[in-house]
Amino acid sequence: MAARIERVVTSGTFSIDGEDFAVDNNIWLVGDDQEVVVIDAAHEAAPIVDAVGGRRVVALVCTHGHNDHINVAVEVAEATGAPIWLHPDDTMLWEVVNPDRPVDAALADGQHVEVAGGAWQVLHTPGHSPGGCCLYSEGEGVLFSGDTLFNGGPGATGRSFSSKPTILHSIERRLLRLPAGTVVHTGHGDDTTIGAEADGIRQALADLG
Repeated sequence: MAARIERVVTSGTFSIDGEDFAVDNNIWLVGDDQEVVVIDAAHEAAPIVDAVGGRRVVALVCTHGHNDHINVAVEVAEATGAPIWLHPDDTMLWEVVNPDRPVDAALADGQHVEVAGGAWQVLHTPGHSPGGCCLYSEGEGVLFSGDTLFNGGPGATGRSFSSKPTILHSIERRLLRLPAGTVVHTGHGDDTTIGAEADGIRQALADLG
C-alpha cells in the first residue's frame, strides 16, 4: 500500500548572514493512519501537530539545519514525543537556534528511516549546507529533497557553509541517478521530478568548467 503523504505549509523568516527573508516552507508527513515521520518543522508548531492528529511520530527528520527548517522542531518534539534527527555536519546551524537542546540522533548516509511498513533511504547531499540530506523510497518513487533540489534547479548557495559546486555534484552523483519519473517533494514551492530538472543541472555543471 502506498504511503500516506501530507503537506503542511507554514510561513515565517529565514535568517542567515545578518539577512532576513520571508519564506513559505513545506513540512512533509509520511506514514499511515497509525504512525508518521515528520520532515522538517518550520515556523508554527500547531499546524504540524494538528496534522499528526495523535499518530505516533517515529521521528522528526531535519533535512538540514537552517533556522526555517528547525525553528519549531523542539516544540513539535515535545508535543508528540518524537526524537529529532539531523546530520551531524549541520550541528553548528542547529546550535544557533537551539543552543540548549541537542538533537536525539544523527542522520547518516545510507540509513533507512522506517515508517508504516516502508523504508526511506537517507541520501547525504551537501552543498546548500554541509549536512543537507534527502529521503528516498524506490518503491514509492518519491524523494523528499529539502533544500537540495527545487522545481527550477538546485538550492541556494553563496551563503555561509554553502557551495554551488558541492550542491551540483551532490545532485549529479546522488539524485540524477534516480529514475527520471521520481517525484520530488521540495522544502519550498512546487513539486517536480528528477527528469524535469536533469538537463538544467547538467548544464549548470558544464558551466562550472
